[in-house]
Amino acid sequence: MQDFFQNYVNGSWIDGGGGRLPVSNPGTGEHLADVALADAADIDRAVAAALACHESGALSDLRPVERSRMVRKMGQFMLDNCAEIAELLCLESGKPYWEAVIEIKGTARYFEYYGNQAETVEGRSIPLGANYLDYTIYEPIGVSAQIIPWNYPIEMTARGIAVALATGNTCVVKTPELDPLSTSWLARAGEAAGLPRGALNILCGYGHEAGAALSGHPDIGNVVFTGSVATGIKVAVAAAQNVVPAILELGGKSAAIVMPDADLDQVMESMRWGIFFNAGQVCSAMSRVIAHPDVHDEIVERAVSLAESLSVGPGIERTTFGANMGAMVSDNQRDRAENLCKQAASEGARIVTGGHRLNQPGSFLAPTIITDVSPDMQIAGTEVFGPVLSVMKADDEAEAITIANSTEFGLVGGIFTSDIDAAHRAARKIKAGQIFVNEWFAGGVETPFGGYGKSGYGREKGREALLNYVQTKNIAYRTR
Repeated sequence: MQDFFQNYVNGSWIDGGGGRLPVSNPGTGEHLADVALADAADIDRAVAAALACHESGALSDLRPVERSRMVRKMGQFMLDNCAEIAELLCLESGKPYWEAVIEIKGTARYFEYYGNQAETVEGRSIPLGANYLDYTIYEPIGVSAQIIPWNYPIEMTARGIAVALATGNTCVVKTPELDPLSTSWLARAGEAAGLPRGALNILCGYGHEAGAALSGHPDIGNVVFTGSVATGIKVAVAAAQNVVPAILELGGKSAAIVMPDADLDQVMESMRWGIFFNAGQVCSAMSRVIAHPDVHDEIVERAVSLAESLSVGPGIERTTFGANMGAMVSDNQRDRAENLCKQAASEGARIVTGGHRLNQPGSFLAPTIITDVSPDMQIAGTEVFGPVLSVMKADDEAEAITIANSTEFGLVGGIFTSDIDAAHRAARKIKAGQIFVNEWFAGGVETPFGGYGKSGYGREKGREALLNYVQTKNIAYRTR
């Protein structure tokens, strides 16, 4: 473990104009390392470097297959160094080591997928008659500004920069303040892959300073943000003032509808991943279960058994896949989740298990199951972003869908049933950008992801994400 991590701008490692920012290990509460803190002037330098690289054509003028090879090499570099990167990620984020390994492999998958997509971005010809030749081409937008969340710092960075680089854009990344250290490996991956200087710039800074300077910078071509609704609105306003497109992936309060004919073993397997993976710090977490009365009590009983079976402690001690969970990312995040549980109890909900911090060093919250939750309670509509599951009742499919759609969010939703007609009927009626049937988190890099309502707009992942990074130009030529 090095003591100090620098920012990466224009192919060089540099200090930050804002001094240094301490980074803690949420699994122990101890200081881990310091990172260079970027200010607005550092953001200016990074954007200038990215713009110069773009305008030089060092990346955008390459044949797509050449960019493809670079991007795929970045993924291979991450895999080749997986153990070392995962250890650092585990220590700074609090997640179990085996979960950190999954994140590094997911990171590599983005580079692999979008590297392979680089040669598929093709225009088309449009028939206008005998005397015309008309065709469209896709051109890169230029500098892509990426503002990254702390829950998956490496994987979410890769999600944006892989597709941006594959389509010929340059990138400026503002890392999260809570766990920015492991993203330095992405800069090393870019160097190993032969990216031109300025193509990838990675800086850590406060959101209100570096993030604001980046989202409102006049020389960026788009801004990609994942985070809270309140900050997303600020990012969108800043981008709009420069008439720059924003891709926003914001909050969620996603519901799984469980019908009486559901396979409850499938439900419980999905619950394990849906609410306790990454200590529930997932925007698309299964934070609500809406159960038919015939299965409600059994689901609660089994959910409590699942929650209480989890071994909770420092992630570095949890190296093997299994029934264990790490810390939340910080004391502030843990305290917020705990307070929401207390508020739920004060409104009449019942905390069946958990709902409190653990009596040990680190940012730990006990895995929590809450029942007797009604749609008007705060816990039913507020994103907890922690290992907290609300179990609700609905007498029939129509009521369940009404409850599922009763929040301001619409990121994902799900239904568990053996009735294929009911599954597709519900999938059409749930207001969310992605629907899971009988398996939470079904799909992968290949499937488009984004929300309805205050969960944001634009789509990441899949081929749909390619269109975020190109602009269409039409060329019409009169031949005679």
